[in-house]
Amino acid sequence: MMKVKWETYNPEWIIEIAKEQIPEEIKIIENLKHCVKCFKESKAYYYFVYSDNPNEPNSDWQFDENIILHSKKNGEIVLDILKGKKIGGIEFLNRI
Repeated sequence: MMKVKWETYNPEWIIEIAKEQIPEEIKIIENLKHCVKCFKESKAYYYFVYSDNPNEPNSDWQFDENIILHSKKNGEIVLDILKGKKIGGIEFLNRI
């Protein structure tokens, strides 16, 4: 089992982008406000929900869709949206 180091995270910047670019996704915007701890898998990917086995159906990690946002500072950002519109993580494409 991998040791996960959670760090404090401030989601305000991505909430503002989401409000501008996907204002109809009210539940996603609300759930972004809960993304105050992250696990930085790499400089390009931050998890907000973590599971040792993302393919296990009973885990918190039940993928639903990706949403791409555009940030002037960070470039294209992919939101991993889970069932219930939870935010699984974000990927910074320009950091790959």
